[in-house]
Amino acid sequence: MNGQRVTGYADTHDYAADGPTRSHTAHVVRELGMGIIAGTYPEKSILPGDAELMEQFQVSRTVLREAMKTLGGKGLIQAKARIGTRVRPRADWNLFDADVLIWHAKSGFDADFLMYLGEMRLALEPEAAALAAQRRTPLQLQHLYAWVEKMGADDVSAAEFVRADLQFHLAVAGAAANPFLRSISTLIEVALVNMLTISSPVEDPVQHAQSVAAHRAIADAIARRDSNQARQAMRVVIDQGIARRDRAKG
Repeated sequence: MNGQRVTGYADTHDYAADGPTRSHTAHVVRELGMGIIAGTYPEKSILPGDAELMEQFQVSRTVLREAMKTLGGKGLIQAKARIGTRVRPRADWNLFDADVLIWHAKSGFDADFLMYLGEMRLALEPEAAALAAQRRTPLQLQHLYAWVEKMGADDVSAAEFVRADLQFHLAVAGAAANPFLRSISTLIEVALVNMLTISSPVEDPVQHAQSVAAHRAIADAIARRDSNQARQAMRVVIDQGIARRDRAKG
């Protein structure tokens, strides 16, 4: 896929390295998964046979089968008798899977994918903010304001701003106290990091101040337990980010 690339995005969602077999399986999953997402193995194409893949990755049949099972669970491939393992159409891929999202980020997003991510944020994060206003604890509120302060520091670097901004949004999702919302944290992370990589408000003092003020408005509404205002304030922040991204791509 063509598009802006996320740089410096840590692959924090790899499988646990609990032994050589698991490590080898994770490597095969990652390499084949990235190849599918990037189009090296196009949709509806047949993957190389087991013998070829075992030779390519220097792994056993057991490791390869485990990797294929994992990729199948992510909706990327489907094995059929007497045909082989076919790459499934993109519409069948599980885009909520953490690895699939991260592989998209590393391969580069196109304009449509970025638009879809923005739409998902608008669908989910305002409601997370509304729930956070009802359910937040004093400590969670304290953390929200702490991240706003880090975002607004005079000497904040672009990387520090990204981290503080991301942690603020993840803290809102956590304060919503809904396990389904917490489970989409990777979607928020990938979308936000990509957007801030394309265009960071830190580069412009006016935009920086506007972004910090908009995030503080979310925290203030959550502090007042005003769900409606929290919802609207979150929409403002997301819309600001989308507008910055569109101007940067210009």
